[in-house]
Amino acid sequence: MSAALSPASVAAAPGWLRRALRHRSFAIGAVLSLLLVVAAALSFVWTPWSPYEMDLANKLAEPSATHWLGTDAFGRDVASLLLVGARNSILVGVIAVGIGLTIGTALGLLAAARRGWVEELIMRLADFTFAFPAILSAIMMTAVFGAGIVNSIIAIGIFNIPTFARVTRASANAVWSREYIMAARACGKGGWRITLEHVLPNILSVLIVQATIQFAIAILAEAALSYLGLGTQPPQPSWGRMLSEAQTLMFQAPLLAVWPGVAIALAVLGLNLLGDGLRDLLDPRLARKR
Repeated sequence: MSAALSPASVAAAPGWLRRALRHRSFAIGAVLSLLLVVAAALSFVWTPWSPYEMDLANKLAEPSATHWLGTDAFGRDVASLLLVGARNSILVGVIAVGIGLTIGTALGLLAAARRGWVEELIMRLADFTFAFPAILSAIMMTAVFGAGIVNSIIAIGIFNIPTFARVTRASANAVWSREYIMAARACGKGGWRITLEHVLPNILSVLIVQATIQFAIAILAEAALSYLGLGTQPPQPSWGRMLSEAQTLMFQAPLLAVWPGVAIALAVLGLNLLGDGLRDLLDPRLARKR
C-alpha cells in the first residue's frame, strides 16, 4: 500500500493545502460553499419542521425557539424552507452546469482540433446562443412546454454551452501551439488521441474554475426564474419564490425577504470566491508568486 504513494506526491499535497489555507478568497469561498452543501445534505435527513406543513394560526410569526427564523404567510417554517431550497438550488446548478460542461467542452475541443470551417461554425453558433439568455430562453420554453424546474435546468444548461465552448476552444488553442504537441504529431498520434491524452488534461484546471463560476450563475438564474414563477413550482421550496412571496409583505414581515436574499448572496459569493481562489492556486504562474 505504501509503495503506491511516491514521496513527491506526499510532499505536494500538504504544500498545496498550506497554500490553499493561506489564500483568503479560497478559504472563505470553501467555507461558504461547504455550508451550502451541508445545508442541502442535511435537508434530506432532517429539517426543524416539514417545509410543506402549513399552520395558518401561526403565520408571520417572529423568530423564536420554536421557529428559529419565523414563519411565512402560510405558517411554514422559514428555516426548513431555506434548507430544502438549498437542495433545489444545488440540483439545478449541478445538472445545468453538467449540461454546459459536457456539450460545451466537446464542441470547444472539436473546434480547436479541426479548425477551419468547423471552428467557425461552432463559434458562430455559440454567438447565436448568447443572444438568448437563460431567462429569455426559459420564458420561450415556458410558453411552449409550461413552467417547471426541468425547463429551467434545460434553459440554464443551454446558456452554459457557449460559455464552456469558448473557454475550451481558447485554452485548447493555446495548448495546440506547444512544442510537446508537435512532438506528439511527429510520433504519429492522431488529432483525437492528442486531444484526449494531451489537450484535455492540460485544460482541466481552467474548466474546473469556469464550472465553479457557472455554478454560481446557475444558482442566481434559478432564483431569478423562480422569482418570476418560471422555475421551481409549488409546493417545492425555492429561494427565488420565497423572495417573490415576501415582496408583498415587506412592511408586515421584512425578515421574510432578508433570509432568502442572504442565502442567495452567500451561496453566490462563496462560489465566486472559491472560483477565484482555485484560479490562483491552479495557475502555476500565480502559484509561484505565493
